[in-house]
Amino acid sequence: MNDIRPVPPLNSDFFAGLLHRTRLAAIVRGPDPDAALRTVLTLAEEGVALVEVSLNTTDALGVIRRAAAEVGPGTVVGAGTVLTEDDVARAQDAGAGWIVTPALTESLAASVRAGLPVLAGALTPTEAVAARRAGADAVKLFPASLGGPAYLKALRDPFPDMPFVPVGGVDLDGAEQYLAHGAVAVGVGSPLVGDAAQGGDLAALRARARRFVALCARDERGEA
Repeated sequence: MNDIRPVPPLNSDFFAGLLHRTRLAAIVRGPDPDAALRTVLTLAEEGVALVEVSLNTTDALGVIRRAAAEVGPGTVVGAGTVLTEDDVARAQDAGAGWIVTPALTESLAASVRAGLPVLAGALTPTEAVAARRAGADAVKLFPASLGGPAYLKALRDPFPDMPFVPVGGVDLDGAEQYLAHGAVAVGVGSPLVGDAAQGGDLAALRARARRFVALCARDERGEA
């Protein structure tokens, strides 16, 4: 039996601080759990502080458990595609330090009750407001590709203080535009991870990670 103890969840203020400082969350999903674990560890080595393992990854809970035990103190592993109260409980037991939902489901309230910071999926203004009122620490603007950076810019006019994290089709150029339009951070899957979680090239992953980390580390004036 695996005797690894789950790590405690992040404090919401600390989670918000990580989002604001690093401005990047990586999203890992794939059919090969060993490759997914190697991907998480490589991202951590390259300075990615927030790494989400989607629950539709093969043996996702095992990947989360192993990754949470092996990453250094600079990275926190979260669980994504979290839909139900049971998903939240299993993710927390596996050691997930934060939760990501694709929509406003029962998992949002369950995460809040469990004391887990949560990035809640929303697309419309109504959903974004509902997510924050329900306790979401930040709003996952998903799928961001539907409206692109211009849509985020439009949302920021009535909601200048809403912590939006665009997710879905965010490549390096898109990340720069979203951040310029006021995103607190960006969530990046395949444009960052590539084929690494399927057993692909880790050297190429490292190169992509360095570019994303460098971009997202720039301050609001565009300076490193």
